[in-house]
Amino acid sequence: MNDSAPQSQRPDPEVPASLDELQASLQLFLGDSSDVVYRNIAFRRMPGLIVYIEGMADPRHVIEALLEAKPDEREDSPERPYETIRTGVITEGQVNETDSLEEVCGDLLGGATMIYMDGCRSALLVSTKSLKQRAVQEATSQSVVRGPREGFTEDLVDNIALVRRRIQHPSLRIRKFKIGTKTRTLTAVMYMEGKADPAVLSELYARLERIKLESVLESSYIEEAIQDERYSPFPTVYNSERPDVIASAVLEGRIAILVDGTPFVLVVPALFVQFFQSSEDYYQRSDFSSMVRLLRYFCFAISLLTPSVYVAVTTYHQEMIPPPLLISLIGQREGIPFPAFVEALIMEITFEVLREAGIRLPKSIGQSVSIVGTLVIGQAAVEAGFISAAMVIVVSLTAIANFALPAFNVAISIRMLRFALMAAAAMFGLFGVMVAMIMLALHLSSLESMGVPYMSSLAPFKLSRQKDTLLRLPRFLRLRRSGRS
Repeated sequence: MNDSAPQSQRPDPEVPASLDELQASLQLFLGDSSDVVYRNIAFRRMPGLIVYIEGMADPRHVIEALLEAKPDEREDSPERPYETIRTGVITEGQVNETDSLEEVCGDLLGGATMIYMDGCRSALLVSTKSLKQRAVQEATSQSVVRGPREGFTEDLVDNIALVRRRIQHPSLRIRKFKIGTKTRTLTAVMYMEGKADPAVLSELYARLERIKLESVLESSYIEEAIQDERYSPFPTVYNSERPDVIASAVLEGRIAILVDGTPFVLVVPALFVQFFQSSEDYYQRSDFSSMVRLLRYFCFAISLLTPSVYVAVTTYHQEMIPPPLLISLIGQREGIPFPAFVEALIMEITFEVLREAGIRLPKSIGQSVSIVGTLVIGQAAVEAGFISAAMVIVVSLTAIANFALPAFNVAISIRMLRFALMAAAAMFGLFGVMVAMIMLALHLSSLESMGVPYMSSLAPFKLSRQKDTLLRLPRFLRLRRSGRS
């Protein structure tokens, strides 16, 4: 309901005892909407009304059950029509009785069907939600070679079931509520009782209650509202569209936030190392998973530092370059009209444009445009003397290393920080890069996620915490060490 609406336009908060008054109140509340269906019925000689929203609800079994109900004089009591309907007529879906007109309207907008009998001061709400949903398909944002293929859909009930199928334990708790004064988006908090930190859970509920939004159309709305540091480039809320990832996080004691209408589920608290872990790490051998995980950290450093180090070395520290390589670089840069920083800036922006174009174009041509466009533009720029071949190699290596990171939101953070580091390198050389990295380390150390230190797995460094951070130890070693501790 719109809280700014004048009081005179609001219907009576209670269900009226007249069929005509109820229909008038519903029409006042819902407006003159052609998809709201009002159908008059007669149930055992009692006039009644069925109301539902076309496309949101499928009331066929409700209408058929009422029309096909056989008269029974023992139960045909005008004082108890709803009890008869609830216990002997409606056999499918959840049936609730309410005397609140606001609750009736809210459930109608959510896909319920209302049954009302003339003379009663309450109504029945039958769960008949029937929206066409996308079937469970393979997750697209976190692909794996080995492991489950299914991903979340846009339906909250299906998403909860996908996690429950993996965690068949009575301590799994789910609490549902609605966020958004106009969209009333159904949201669920999922956690394991006894494993989730009560302080983190209380803090999460407090932040969710403080959300004052008119609309919540995707989980990012909630992510932006509950994150600890809103101006940090690093995400403090993890998200995934894979049920196995969410189930694993919940089993570890984290809290999942599921939002109706999106396949992306949020997880708190989120740690820095979590964004370098892939679900496939736990489906492959531990030695191979450890090697790949170390490779991701190496790619993180390459993607973040390579352009800035190249700019600093070629601009201020040529003595650090081996003479044969220095001669080659000087020959390549002969005739280049721009300094190394501007050269790197142009190439980085060009790559970002091509990357964005590849995402927005249809899949059939998007990948071809991004790959072919990069090759053609890079080759043409080198031949025209616009940029050097070494710069093309540096930027290409940076982009490839960025693609190796499993978390897309961290990859975006690195892409933004890269420009700041290049500016520091252009002004102060390697000294500027070192100062920028120290500031970045201090910033990461100051971050928290729901009150949990962002770098808690790495700083302060404790060997007992390194069972599943930089490396992934075999399961028997992790369990043995957990038992000893």
